[in-house]
Amino acid sequence: MPPTTSVRRTFVAAAASAALLATAAVPAVAVAVPASAPAAAVGHAGHAGHAGYGDHARLGYQKAVVARVLKGVFEEGDTAVVDRYVRPDYIQHNPFAPDGAETLKNLGVALHQQFPDAKYDIKRVISEGDLVLVHSNVVMVPGTRGTAVFDIFRFQGGKIAEHWDVGQDVPESSVNGNDMFSTESWPRTEKPGARWVTGYNKKLVTKAFDQLLVDKDLSALDRYWGPEYHQHNPNIADGVEGVRAGLGGYFEQFPQLTVARKRVIAEGDLVAVHSHYVNAPGERGQAVVDLFRVRGGKIVEHWDALQDVPETSANDNTMF
Repeated sequence: MPPTTSVRRTFVAAAASAALLATAAVPAVAVAVPASAPAAAVGHAGHAGHAGYGDHARLGYQKAVVARVLKGVFEEGDTAVVDRYVRPDYIQHNPFAPDGAETLKNLGVALHQQFPDAKYDIKRVISEGDLVLVHSNVVMVPGTRGTAVFDIFRFQGGKIAEHWDVGQDVPESSVNGNDMFSTESWPRTEKPGARWVTGYNKKLVTKAFDQLLVDKDLSALDRYWGPEYHQHNPNIADGVEGVRAGLGGYFEQFPQLTVARKRVIAEGDLVAVHSHYVNAPGERGQAVVDLFRVRGGKIVEHWDALQDVPETSANDNTMF
């Protein structure tokens, strides 16, 4: 929040033609993933193997699987992780890629060949229900700033069934002095807080988001935002007054703005909102993920990524 007018491209756009190689030959799987103990098979990518029982273990497993798939596909071109953890009828919402697990494998192989030193630097991961959200800095070429990416995955039957994402190029500078990934509020950790506060924080952020962005009521900042508010949107100044000025000007510039909330994913003190911003009637708008951190009943930090909805798509699923 708020969207800007510049074009936002996902990292996939750099290899859009590769995403369409549905008939390309996929190399034989080089590494077999053990059939037993699927949580342990993800190795150091997550902590599912050390999780407790029940829902905690399932959510930990989902997060670990997503990390393993992202690292395997986009850093290693490893098709084995797709065979093991992704459903064949995988539904894709990235507008540059068609549906299906085979397309994902082809994309990973092609990107790894073109960008062998690419890094999918995962910053934070949260999971709720059957959804996992990943916030990452994707750097295709070492030494470049890369892209801020939010991936959302839906699980079905223990495998990844559906994917949405939003990507924004990391700019050279920021008006608030914060980068798009660090944690500035205390405690300075990327891990989500205790799960027992998830429900409360999800309700709080949903109310705050709807009042501020759906209803365009700036008084929400006085009710829900804490005085120690850290901003990672590179175009908005730090602090509550920074967001008040930034959003106030944005609402004045686009009085017919509509914001449609699509899904909310929360874990502990982190709450993500995936939404569709449309500045004026008839525009395609932007896909946006806003990620908020809550402490003591107040929003204390915010990260986001914004991407224009393109005119055409390689699939028929929309970005939402």
